[in-house]
Amino acid sequence: MKKHSLIAIDLAKNNFQVCVLDPHNKVTLNMRLKRSQLAELIAQQKPGPVAMEACYSSHYWARLFSEMGHDVKLIPAQHVKPFVRGNKNDHNDALAIAEASQRPNIKFVPIKTIDQQDIQALHRIRERIVGQRTGLINQTRGILSEYGIITQKGIKHFSTLLAALSQPEAREFTGLIKDQLQLIAQEYRVLTDRLNKLNRQLKDIAAINPLCEILMTLPGIGYINATALVSAVGNGSQFTHAREMSVWLGVTPKLHASGDTGYLSGISKRGNRYLRRMMIHGARAALYRCKNPHDSMILWAREIAKRSNANKAAVALANRLTRLAWILLQKQEPYQVTR
Repeated sequence: MKKHSLIAIDLAKNNFQVCVLDPHNKVTLNMRLKRSQLAELIAQQKPGPVAMEACYSSHYWARLFSEMGHDVKLIPAQHVKPFVRGNKNDHNDALAIAEASQRPNIKFVPIKTIDQQDIQALHRIRERIVGQRTGLINQTRGILSEYGIITQKGIKHFSTLLAALSQPEAREFTGLIKDQLQLIAQEYRVLTDRLNKLNRQLKDIAAINPLCEILMTLPGIGYINATALVSAVGNGSQFTHAREMSVWLGVTPKLHASGDTGYLSGISKRGNRYLRRMMIHGARAALYRCKNPHDSMILWAREIAKRSNANKAAVALANRLTRLAWILLQKQEPYQVTR
């Protein structure tokens, strides 16, 4: 490869498109490579900028190319799409990545460390298991309702009832359904044990991670939300101020403005959907269960709930907690209750 100023790569599973620009920003190469050829090609080049879309497997390749001495830039996918010219194909996608990487106002995605990747993997597995267990509970509730059995809300009540109904001496069902209830009870125990193990692992990680220790001083942020935040943003150094982090999370109102007319609507819901949901759940828990009666932030959120509704108050509190999380991470200080 001749002297170059930028290498842009359109990532995929097996076939990768590599676009190379010379110092005059002219395309000198735009070719397809197999997975086994990509690392070898990049290793042979002199250290320089390498641009990729922040997508499937991008953090793995970014870590690999960084170890080779290259300056890797990960671009958010939504910022690449406007630069695609012509039809959608790998050739034009690689060109779009090269062009987007040179825009002055593009904010690049920080490369995740192995530790962040591990925590994120645990959260994704946990989310899947929670969904499976919830689906199992809902289906079982529906089946039991057809037999005139209505259970109270809550996992504790469900597990108690399921254990009683799956016993051999229970006479509410035929042998056919009783066998299925026993299998459901066994499946429920397996999912619950797996979920408890994941929770313990996340709790152990939070206990030894200094960033998580700082975040857990905030109301509404426990070991689950703290590890989710750290896996997503690290120390938050990619954001220039606190509001930028809350905008990235999608908990700020959308602005619609034209000329002299402007109004705010619901939150934008951009960014990490899982993290946003967890932060709102944590804020809702803090809204109702915070034990400190003098915390001005909780009192502020409760006033919003009185004049509006609890859901808006929970979102507003999640917005404020996100900003405070960034501030605490930058200052490396725990949260101090304000009165």
